[in-house]
This record gives sequence, structure tokens and C-alpha cells, in this order.
Amino acid sequence: MTKMISVALVGICGYGKNYIPHLLKLTNQGAIRFIGAIEPYPAGCPFLPELRAADVPLYASVEEFYKQAYADLVILATPINLHCAQTCLALSMRSNVLCEKPIAATTQDAETIAAASSESKKFVAIGYQWSFTDAIQDLKRDIMLGLFGKARRFKSLVLWPRDDRYYKRNNWAGRRRAGDNSWILDSPINNATAHYLHNMFYVLGSQIHNSAKPVSVVAEIYRANNIENFDTAALRCQTDTGVEMLFYTSHAVPEYRGPVLCYEFENATVRYETDGYGEDNPLITAHYKDGRVKNYGCPDNQPFKKLYDAVEAVKTGKPVVCGADAAISQTLCINGAQDSVEEIVDFPGALVSVKSVSEGNVRCVEGLSKILSRCYEECVLPSEAGTTWAKKGRTIDLTSYHSYPM
Repeated sequence: MTKMISVALVGICGYGKNYIPHLLKLTNQGAIRFIGAIEPYPAGCPFLPELRAADVPLYASVEEFYKQAYADLVILATPINLHCAQTCLALSMRSNVLCEKPIAATTQDAETIAAASSESKKFVAIGYQWSFTDAIQDLKRDIMLGLFGKARRFKSLVLWPRDDRYYKRNNWAGRRRAGDNSWILDSPINNATAHYLHNMFYVLGSQIHNSAKPVSVVAEIYRANNIENFDTAALRCQTDTGVEMLFYTSHAVPEYRGPVLCYEFENATVRYETDGYGEDNPLITAHYKDGRVKNYGCPDNQPFKKLYDAVEAVKTGKPVVCGADAAISQTLCINGAQDSVEEIVDFPGALVSVKSVSEGNVRCVEGLSKILSRCYEECVLPSEAGTTWAKKGRTIDLTSYHSYPM
């Protein structure tokens, strides 16, 4: 008989609510037992009637859950500063874990999680959903096989407007630290657009389950919103494989653009672009220098394959494709980026205005979209493009970086 595994979900009111229909579907199919929904304030969950109808028990905390129950798989959709403690608790109770990105706020916490996973012999999958998709897996295999030749330069651009409601939706959005002084480091590169920074490292990993490592990073980080951390960033990374990586992102823009990516190799260029408004099935394509084109499909079509893969991994012992080893590179990069600057640069007040756009009332910086798009095309940082308000950070050596802040 196929083993029916037990699953618990931690966090049911924010992003975690999106797991609930899938978990109820798997329960109805007899594939899992959905044995716990863990949330201190469950009244905010839109699927509360469905959970009650399915007799899914509610618990106020992970600790309370483990006093009464056990799960083969625990899904964590909780604030960034809780990831390390909750993951390590679940591992100590012999549960496997699917944790939403990022793995943790700091490199030291990410390394603690990796060590705990190894010691417990239980997996920790990290929910960078692109990594689990057929499109990215096929692309990564071709890169590993050397079909494009040597990697040269990778770059990505993601411009996604976010309004005040985004930063007021919880008590940790845009924060550097939580009330207990633990690190959060919430920002575009550690939250909304983190997938695309991670993906550059991930597809260059020498094996399916790991990523290329950043060895240095220099950052420019800026702020238009009334938040502790930043809403705009431009980064340049060097990897242990000698590849230059450039990443540009902002929430202080009036229109969506991206993700846009261009991965340059010796014999081909991999491209992907969407306007961010729900364009139907944008494809990742490899364009060879000899004129051939290969389509890898749309990486947005399987957003919850991470869940189904995690369930399968518990049942069969099959390794997860995006675990702690694959996720640490992104955390290392963002820690280095934060350390790269002495303080966040506020955009000049005269350039900031509130605009009513599809996302809501967004604090926008005049000309920022054009500047970041130009930087993307020219492979430069804003300070290198002669932007008057731009300030370049210092280069951070990441080869022996094991603790944030340095």
C-alpha cells in the first residue's frame, strides 16, 4: 500500500492560506492526512470554514502541536525571523520540513538549519517554486551537461510596485529586526523578488540539489517608503564559478516589468521576460549562436509543485531538488548586500510622489524604472551610470562569510 503521510501547516492567514486547497485536495485523494493547522490568530484565514468541515485541528503554536501530535511533513509559511527556530524544532521532532523562502534571515541561521537537517536525516525543502518546475529543472540539466558552453554573465530585472497596504499587511514587512531583536531583513531581494536572485545561483549549481556560491557582492540599496529596510536594490555578484551576476529590483515604481532575465553563455543566451501583469505562458528560451532556439516552457505554471514534490520525497525518500544547500547562496548574497552599505540611501524627496496605479497608491521615484532598465541593458550599477542620487557600497568578500553582520 502507498504510505499516507501526515502533514501540518504553520501559518494559515498570509501566504500559507494558498496551501490549504492543495492540502484538502490531497486529503480527499487519500494521499495525505492533513492533521494540523497552526496559527495564533486563525480568524483571519479565509479557508477556516473548509478546515473545520474537514475536521482539521487548529493549534496556536508549533510547540502546542507537538505536545499533542506528530507530522511526517511540516510546512512553514511564517515570518522570516521564525524560520530557523521553527525548522530546527520540527527536525528535532523527526519531521521533514517545507519552509517558504528564504531559508532564514542570516547566514548563521541558514547554516544551523543545514546542520540540523543533516543530523536529523530529515530534509528541509525551501519553497523557491521556480526551482521545482519542469522548466527550470530541464534548463538546469542542460546547463550541467554543458550544452551552452561556459557561463559568462547573468542578469535579472524585477520592477514590482507595492503600496502602503503591502507594508502594513503584517508587523514585519519592510523591517530589519523583529520586536525581540531577531533579524528579519525583509526587502525585495529577500522576499517578493528573492526567487529570481536565487534562480541565478540555482541553475548554475554543479548538481541538481545545490547552487553556485557567491564569493563577493557590491550593492546599492535605496528607500522611498517609510520603512526600516530598503525597497530598491542593485547588486553585482561574482560566483565561485567566475560568473558575474547583476540583479535590479524595486517596489517604488509605477508599472510592472519583469521578471526579465538574460543568462549569457559561451554558445547561447537564455532569455525570459514578462510584463508582470499575468501575461499568458511566457517561455524560457535558449537562443544558440548557430540560430537554434529551444523552449523550456513557462516556470510559473507549477507554483505548488514544491508541495507535491515534498510529499513524494517523504513517501519515497527521493531527494528534494531545492533544499538547504541550494538556498544558502541567496541568503549569503543578501547578507553581503546589507553589509555592503553603511546606511540605506533615501531617494531625494523631490523625486518621490504617490501615484495611484493598479497596485494601489504607490510611492514612486521619478525616472527610476528607466534608470534601472538602462542599468540592466548596460550591465552597470546606478552609480556607474552617472545617476546623481546613487551611492555605491563597498565590495564584500563572501568566501569566509559565516555570520551577519560581519
